[in-house]
Amino acid sequence: MRVVYFGTPEFAVLPLKRILEAGIEVAAVVTASDKPAGRGLEVKSSAVKKFAVQQGLKVLQPESLKEEWFIEELKSIGTDVFVVVAFRKLPREVWEIPPGGCFNLHASLLPQYRGAAPINHVLIQGEVQTGVTTFFIDDKIDTGAVILQRSLDISENETAGELHDRLMELGAVAVLETLQLIGEGEVVTQAQPVDEKSLKTAPRLFREHGKINWNNPAVTVHNHIRGLSPFPGAWSSMSINGSIKEIKLLKSSLTAISADLNPGEILYTSQHRLLIATGDEMIEIKVLQPVGKKAMEAAAFMRGIQPGTTLRFLS
Repeated sequence: MRVVYFGTPEFAVLPLKRILEAGIEVAAVVTASDKPAGRGLEVKSSAVKKFAVQQGLKVLQPESLKEEWFIEELKSIGTDVFVVVAFRKLPREVWEIPPGGCFNLHASLLPQYRGAAPINHVLIQGEVQTGVTTFFIDDKIDTGAVILQRSLDISENETAGELHDRLMELGAVAVLETLQLIGEGEVVTQAQPVDEKSLKTAPRLFREHGKINWNNPAVTVHNHIRGLSPFPGAWSSMSINGSIKEIKLLKSSLTAISADLNPGEILYTSQHRLLIATGDEMIEIKVLQPVGKKAMEAAAFMRGIQPGTTLRFLS
């Protein structure tokens, strides 16, 4: 079997690695163009390109997926299957090329959580189970016929970064299983539901989605924090003696502690715990990151607060 692999971020590296380890020929890798990034605007390559170059694979980086040279190149390669992992929407001119089909790996149990940020949204919504889905691509986004699904349980304090890594491993297995089914001609697909009224979506998240509302119940705040950790990050403005600083909150846990405090106010303890009032019970922050500084344990942050300091988070 010969495949062309489409992918860009770190999530897409492991499935590509597993494909190569399985002895499947990767005729070419398609990834995003190199782009300037960071304060120095240094031109950087995608994680997938870096790995592909290390492996000596042919790399294609079209600006537009409809460019004539790119379409002709894909046709001339003569591959059996296109594999897509964490890449942008493919035009029909591309996904119709391979005789064995073009399938995508999605990090949710479709049809739930279609969209760009499924890992974040399943945690924000407090789901206790998620998984991965492979499906044949069609004209819409994440709506094609399902090939297979694999699921896993989510722990109460698991962050998006931690879940990302577990789903990456599970997704790599699913990709290999899907290629095996296609190669053996044993694919049996299942259409996704047409009625979308009950479906939860996973749109892209931006900085403004990270602001914490301390008036919400503790479980809502906790799921918000872990669902956005480490990126784009849940954040809140903290008043320190009237001076406002922005803080990213990266890890939290639920407590059974109640206190006669307003949402956002902090309960001081001798153990330097960072306990914050919400709409109901207190939530404990474990790891945080002040703007311009590295992430740190909340206890270390609290030890640096001088006695008598007026401290609270703002909704």
